[in-house]
This record gives sequence, C-alpha cells and structure tokens, in this order.
Amino acid sequence: MDQSVENKKYAPIGVFDSGVGGLTVAREIMRQLPRERIIYFGDTARVPYGSKSRETIIRYSRQIIHFLESKGVKAIVVACNTASAFALEEIRPEMKMPIIGVVKPGARVAAGLTRNGRIGVIGTEGTVGSHIYTEMIHRHNPQAEVLGKACPLFVPLVEEGWLKDPVTIEVAKRYLSSFQESDIDTLILGCTHYPLLRSMIHEIMGEQVNLVNPAYETAQGLKRLLEQHDLVNDGQEAREPMYQFYVSDAAEKFKNFANSILPCEIEKARLIHIEE
Repeated sequence: MDQSVENKKYAPIGVFDSGVGGLTVAREIMRQLPRERIIYFGDTARVPYGSKSRETIIRYSRQIIHFLESKGVKAIVVACNTASAFALEEIRPEMKMPIIGVVKPGARVAAGLTRNGRIGVIGTEGTVGSHIYTEMIHRHNPQAEVLGKACPLFVPLVEEGWLKDPVTIEVAKRYLSSFQESDIDTLILGCTHYPLLRSMIHEIMGEQVNLVNPAYETAQGLKRLLEQHDLVNDGQEAREPMYQFYVSDAAEKFKNFANSILPCEIEKARLIHIEE
C-alpha cells in the first residue's frame, strides 16, 4: 500500500460544533471507534448557531474546516445539526476528504423505523426552520409526514446541568405535548444536546415512540465512510494524545462540561482565535 495512504489511516478525525453539544457525537465516536484519534473544535465564542443566517453559518464552517485541515485530519464530522442543515451541501464539493453531518444518518434511520409514517423532529429554530430533516426523510420515505418543533430552552438547561430538574421536565412536557396529540411513532433528537435528555423524553413520550439519536447514527455512518475510503485506523500505530480539544472561548467551562459527559478525562481545552 502507498505509504501516504497508510499514514492517513493514523491521522485524526476532525469534529466540530457550535459549542459543547457535539461532544455527544464525539462520545459516540469514542465508544464505537475506540482506535480513532479525535480533534474537536467547539465554537463557544459564537454559539448558538441556531438563530444565525445561512450565510454566517457557512462562513463559520469554512473557517473551522480550514483550521481542522491545518491539523492534518483525515475526515470531518459536522457535529452540529444547524451547520449540517445550512453549510454541508455547500461545502462538500470544496472538500478533498470525506465529510459527514448529523442530519442524513438520523433521517435515514427514522424513515426506516416509522410504522405509521408520522415522524417528529425537535431541534433549534434554525434546524427546524430549514426543513432539512423533512427533505432528507422524504428521500427515503416520500409518504412520511414530518412534524417539527423548535425547543430552544433545552440547550441552556442541558448546559446548566439540569438534566432531570423539575423545571426541565415541565418545559419538556410543554414542548412535547403537541407530538403526544399528533400520534407520531418516531421522534428525532435533532440537536446534539438532546441525547442528554433522552431518558426524560422517553418517559414523557412513552414506549410506543422510537427515539432516534443522530449522534449514535453519525458514528455508525462515519465508520462506514472510513471503511469505504480505506481510512480505518487498524491500531498498528498508537499516537498520543488520542483526543485534543479546541474552543474559541470559555475553555474552562467547556472542559468541565466535557468531563461530565465523556468516557475519558480531558486535561485541557486550548483556546484559539478562529477568525485569524
């Protein structure tokens, strides 16, 4: 095998998000692809992306991809539903390496899972307003009826650590009540923060509703993508550090949140000025 191709196998995977939510995707990659190194960037200075324009999100995504490319990554995961919705298709033709977002994998699974053809999607205003999940679901299941609901309060509640707080439960009940009346049988957790509320949402929606976690499905999709491009790290060359984290602001706060949800302890998150 060509030496450069062989070396590429041991290069890290670049993962980025508007902030900390994409850590749920990084966590799934760590679990499902334990030999792969990860370089994660959280755009904590410019979070949230959910309320920003398409043009702004494309500009931010290009800056971050440029940074990850400078770190020698072999593939990129857009671990942000809003950036996946607004920037991915625009940027993909410019890429020289495999890139995957979080929307397609979740949509594909939801389209296959539904029995009655009624699928709910919860996410940021940007993701829900873009109708990207509807579009992707219809590619696999044109007859499906897709109902979207923006749940903007979930993100600050998750970041506050109020995962099982009575306030969060009350907010969730209000947000999800329209779905309970509309007889959906599948619900996509269309924001990377939401898997952290999975057990609570499951309790509210009941056994009859399938919950789709795009973070899990994206890690599965990444695995297939690496296999397709012969880029799977076969573990012959262990390099340190396995995981590196970069942020555009609030490094300490990011580190504390990361350590509350990741399967490994991170010692530091490095601060970089992404605009420069």
